[in-house]
Amino acid sequence: MMERLNKFTEWAQDKCLGNDSVSPCLYDEYGVNLGLRDENGNGVLTGLTNISKITSTAIKNGQKVPADGRLWYRGYKVENLISSLGEDKLGFERIAYLLLMGDLPDEKTEKEFAELIGACRTLPTNFTRDVIMKAPSEDIMNSMTRSILTLASYDDKAKDTSIANVLRQSIQLISEFPLLAVYGYNAYNHYEKQQSMFIHHPDPTLSTAENLLMLLRPDKKYSPVEAKVLDTALILHMEHGGGNNSTFTTRVVTSSGSDTYSTIAAAMSSLKGPKHGGANIKVMEMMDDIRDHVHDYADKDAIEAYLDKLLEKQAFDHKGLIYGMGHAVYSLSDPRERVFKQYVEKLVVEKNRQEDMLLYQNIEEIAPKLIARKRRIYKGVSPNIDFYSGFVYEMLGIPQELYTAIFAIARIVGWSAHRIEELICASKIIRPAYMSVMEEKE
Repeated sequence: MMERLNKFTEWAQDKCLGNDSVSPCLYDEYGVNLGLRDENGNGVLTGLTNISKITSTAIKNGQKVPADGRLWYRGYKVENLISSLGEDKLGFERIAYLLLMGDLPDEKTEKEFAELIGACRTLPTNFTRDVIMKAPSEDIMNSMTRSILTLASYDDKAKDTSIANVLRQSIQLISEFPLLAVYGYNAYNHYEKQQSMFIHHPDPTLSTAENLLMLLRPDKKYSPVEAKVLDTALILHMEHGGGNNSTFTTRVVTSSGSDTYSTIAAAMSSLKGPKHGGANIKVMEMMDDIRDHVHDYADKDAIEAYLDKLLEKQAFDHKGLIYGMGHAVYSLSDPRERVFKQYVEKLVVEKNRQEDMLLYQNIEEIAPKLIARKRRIYKGVSPNIDFYSGFVYEMLGIPQELYTAIFAIARIVGWSAHRIEELICASKIIRPAYMSVMEEKE
């Protein structure tokens, strides 16, 4: 049967390629915004939100000009939220409360919310054995998505879309995501990679970042610097406006009246796409390739020469890209990268990775100028948060199979906030228009 199916699809793909192609000139003729972006690359306005805000321009002398990027959560600049935590305090739960509820908690409320997250960080009886370990997969995002959909079977009010119930489901999923990710990886690591199996129980007194590190390590140990850096990464990945692909997916599926589990599963399917959530893996692969060809990390001429080869499609994956550089919205700088780099530098010292950091810093200095010159990009090019996040995860001993899952563990908070806002504010199903250009046949 499979052989017959393969033969048919090989034959039929040419039909699809011929019959499903649309001439690029028709998009211009009918004014279609491909990818929901205008001719300048700006997102087409499709909704309103109070949850977050992104800016990358400023008005000078009546003209819009590129500016350092800014990111706000519920009216607060994200860099101020992180700096307000101080050197030692972990803030994932505090900022999650802010995004979900709309304001910062007082000390008592913050403590109670953190305790609630800890208490909910558990899975149904035998769920790990019967669901997660039944079909281990290298694709942890698929494993998590299957688990999310299965969790609906354990919820007597799975289809209830009242705000109180959706908030309850959201808090439970935020709490459970680290377990779905780490246990999914542990099962794969044992059954597929033939490594030792260990399943630690979460500690309700620890933060999300601390639990992640503890669950991943055989000895459960981690340093305060490691926890702080991972906590900061989670906060910076938690939310990024309503226009990114997975958050828009969340709002689209929510608008149809679907349940929380199906909605979040759809968002997961969007995030796992390499054009969205997998960028830091490409950065790491690119950096390995650069290390193979540039042996003196202080030699800026050698680094520039190899980066030039990347842009000319003569090296690495021949796509003509320097991964981790540039962003669809930001131009002069990505505020998340600016904040994150400070914490990366602290981890570099603890891990004695200064030489690798030198390579990253030199690429960060050289690549934007090279890209701007060769691609004639005048608005500015800067490193984005993915440039350093993979490096951090590698220093923390997090396997690459979990990189996108870590993103999801953070972004589930933003998805949940947008789902609740969509339920409260929107009354219509999101239904964009497509113009048919097919030839009518008798």
